[in-house]
Amino acid sequence: MATWLQSKWRYLFMLLGVQLVVMALLSREGYQKRVSYFIRIFRKPDNTASGLGPAQARNRTGNDVYANLSALAMAHVRVEDMPFCPKTSPLIGGPIHVTFPSGITLKDVERKNPLVVRGGRYRPPNCEARHRTAIIIPHRNREHHLKFLLYYLHPFLQRQQLNYGIYVIHQAGNYTFNRAKLMNVGFREAMREEDWDCLFFHDVDLIPEDDRNTYMCDNNPKHAAIAMDKFGYKLPYKMYFGGVSALSPLHYLKMNGFPNNYWGWGGEDDDIGVRVSLGGMLISRPSLKVGRYKMIKHKLDKGNDVNPRRFNMLAKTRQSWKLDGMNTVEYELLSRDHLPLYTNISVHIGTEAGLHALPAPAKKPADAPANQVKRPGKHQEEQPRSQKDKSSKH
Repeated sequence: MATWLQSKWRYLFMLLGVQLVVMALLSREGYQKRVSYFIRIFRKPDNTASGLGPAQARNRTGNDVYANLSALAMAHVRVEDMPFCPKTSPLIGGPIHVTFPSGITLKDVERKNPLVVRGGRYRPPNCEARHRTAIIIPHRNREHHLKFLLYYLHPFLQRQQLNYGIYVIHQAGNYTFNRAKLMNVGFREAMREEDWDCLFFHDVDLIPEDDRNTYMCDNNPKHAAIAMDKFGYKLPYKMYFGGVSALSPLHYLKMNGFPNNYWGWGGEDDDIGVRVSLGGMLISRPSLKVGRYKMIKHKLDKGNDVNPRRFNMLAKTRQSWKLDGMNTVEYELLSRDHLPLYTNISVHIGTEAGLHALPAPAKKPADAPANQVKRPGKHQEEQPRSQKDKSSKH
């Protein structure tokens, strides 16, 4: 009898312990997510609550980014007689299915984008765009990634009915890569071609996964790549400003552009995020379900090793941001090639020791995107003045 009672009490205490554990788990901060997860299992999905229409709900895995674009054709209407495009493009479809199939070539991308003109420029064929956006892509030795980005980015932007241009800023030579300095170059060179009202600074290995993530500027600097697959589609930390970001020319001036002294991988994104705050601005972001990006997997590039000084430099951003940026960038413009899918701008940006610590490399096939080398001398015809570009002189 005593043994039976002891066994009964033992099971009672075990049951009580399990109940306490369950209550503790449910009382934690994430209990709502756990509860909603089990609720979703037993009820039908509510498409209207998710913000998706019926067609979008059927394509939660993603639409073909080229869907509906084949019907577009040049309208035989004078530009001055065109109506403005709708404030929200009717071509936007939501999630995009992103894969990286082998065999895609730049010629394939050209054929799929017949309305893109030389230099990677596009205007909607049947209405006047409300927004003019330049895409700035820092680049070196990443032709494979660039091919996929162009494959997805051109139709992505066309679905948003933008007037846009794509600029690839190619760092010539083999010295350590400097992403932020190339972005300063890209801003300057893009604005020389057109009075863009928004500039997106775009890593070559990030593909947008939802065309509701509009490539238009907000009232504050925009961080578009809020949810990357490599971070589990979450923002890694509050001040993160990496991957894809957007500035208007006014935003760029307020924060003195980007730092020029981050050679190698890491640090410049956080420096830029601090500059946004020091310039008296906030960071604007899309929602997590819209600002999604897939990264093309790759190893750390040769010539882009981790910057061992990045943390020391970040600690001094408050003292250095007005002394280093758009007002101090210097570079030599080697060439400007208006290619079928983008404008390639090759530059010599020097080293940590300065612009002339190494001689400027001559443009050659190794320095230009594969199969895209143009004859030398083209830029000299377009820009007869000195190729040396120092922002303090402009």
